[in-house]
This record gives sequence, C-alpha cells and structure tokens, in this order.
Amino acid sequence: MKFQALALAFLAATAIGGIAWVFLYPLLSGERKAEQRRSTVAKSEPVVRQAERSQRSRREQVESSLKDLEAKAQKQSKVPLNMRISQAGLDWTVQKFWIISGVLGFAVCAIAFFAGGGPLGALGLGFAAGLGLPRWILGFLKKRREKKFLAALPDAVDVIVRGIKAGLPLFESIKVVAADAPEPLRGEFLAIIETQAIGMPLGEACARLYERMPLPEANFFGIVIAIQQKSGGNLSEALGNLSKVLRDRKKMAEKIQAMSMEAKASAGIIGSLPPIVMLLVYLSTPDYISLLWTHPTGQLMLVGCVIWMSMGIMVMKKMINFDF
Repeated sequence: MKFQALALAFLAATAIGGIAWVFLYPLLSGERKAEQRRSTVAKSEPVVRQAERSQRSRREQVESSLKDLEAKAQKQSKVPLNMRISQAGLDWTVQKFWIISGVLGFAVCAIAFFAGGGPLGALGLGFAAGLGLPRWILGFLKKRREKKFLAALPDAVDVIVRGIKAGLPLFESIKVVAADAPEPLRGEFLAIIETQAIGMPLGEACARLYERMPLPEANFFGIVIAIQQKSGGNLSEALGNLSKVLRDRKKMAEKIQAMSMEAKASAGIIGSLPPIVMLLVYLSTPDYISLLWTHPTGQLMLVGCVIWMSMGIMVMKKMINFDF
C-alpha cells in the first residue's frame, strides 16, 4: 500500500514537472522572447533592406556629385577667355577684349618711348600692359563679383527655405529671389530661370551656376538641388543646412582674415621698405643712387633686386593665403 502511494506520488510529481517544463521553461529561459525577436527581425528585414538600398543610392549620388565637383575643379584651371569675361560680369566679346588690350599696350609703349625709356624698354612695358594688365583687371572684377555673390547667397537660400515651407514650389521661390536679390545674385538666378524656361531640368540649370560663378558655395547649392530633384527628400531641411554651412564658412573666412592681418601687414611693410628707402635716398643724394639705372652693373643689380623682391612677395602671399 505504501509502495503504491509512493509510485503515484512519483508519477504525479513527474507529470507536474513535465507540464512545468513545457509551459514555464520557455518563459523563464527567454526562448519565447528570442523567437519573438527573430520573427520581428524577419518581418522588418525587407524594410531594413529597402532603407539600406535607398541609403546606398543616396551615397552613390553623393559620390557621383563629388566626382563631378573634382572634374569641374580640373576644368576650372583651363577657363576660356570668353568664360573669364563672363565671370567678371562684363558683356564684352573676345574680339573687343583683344582690341582694348592692343590699344592699351600701344599707348603704354608710346608713352614709355617718348619718355626716354628706349625701344626695348618701351616694347617690354607695352607687352606687359597689353597682356598682363587687362587679365589682372578681369581677375580683380571676378573676385569683387564673387565677394558680392557670397555676401547675398545665404539670405537668398533662407528666402527659398521660407518659400518652400510656406507651400511655394522651388521654381517660384527662385523667382522671388531673382526679383528682390541684389546683383550679381539677381542676374545669376535670372539665368537659372531662363535656362529652365527653355526646357532644361531645374537641377541641371542650378548645377550650371558653378560655370558662371566658380565658387564652392555655388556648387553646394547646385548639388543640393540636383540630388533633391533625383532622389527626393526634405528640400527645406537640406537648404536650411546649406544656409548654416554657408554662414559658418563666411564666419571662418572672416576669422582667418582677422588672424592673418598681422602677417599681411608685415608682408606689406617688408615689401614696401626697399622702394621707400630708394626714394628717400634719391631725394637726399640723387647722384649716389642714380648709378643703379645709369651704370650697366647697377642696372643688372636693380633687375636682380626686382626679381628677388617679387619672389619674396609672392612667397609671403602664398604663406598667408588660406584656402578652405
């Protein structure tokens, strides 16, 4: 009798333990949670793959845009003359530019010859004035125009962002900027509108802004618009980030300019000391220093001094010129 009771108790304990193993062990060991996690991951795997695919496509578009940027930078080193005239904001033709250069060179040559500079010196000055001075003027006008463009671009991007948030299309927001912005920003955005009006996509029209205004900021704007036109996305957020980047770059440029003013002042003083001393000596004792341009050895020394001074000025300019 006792043996039967013990057997029944053992069987009952075994049954209860088996039932507890079947129902309670998965909850205690975490297997059910692991199965739920695996099922959730299996369900969300297509979404993850789709997100990775979209992220990969966006990364490829950014890489292609950076490659285009490098190609444009390489092409920018060999800019044709008509494009340089356009970048300077002039409506001259190439023929008109060469005519003005020739007239300027002939005038300087004639003035130098009649001033007693000799035929070789007059030809040298005329050649330098005919070829160097007009190109220097183009570079000066181009840099001045680029500074005005950079000063107005962040505000223009903010206007576009506010227009998009208000519900205006991108093209209408660009029209608002073209109507109210100062030059040269107004002219460049009008060129975008005219280019898009003849059938060119808006992204490509904005990307061509870099050809007329070879600045990284203009290229950033074109890349943002081109990527948004291809892959979509929140354009107002992208342009807002671009505006912040443009303002940060402007602050950095001003900070670098302020930090480099001491070096620029030192370079200006060092570069101007020899001509000033030469002028003062000439005013006090002209016979003493006139040997530099009357005697052959003095002329050779003067040419060597000019060459070395020019090299030193260019080296100092290169040292204090920061590109970012």
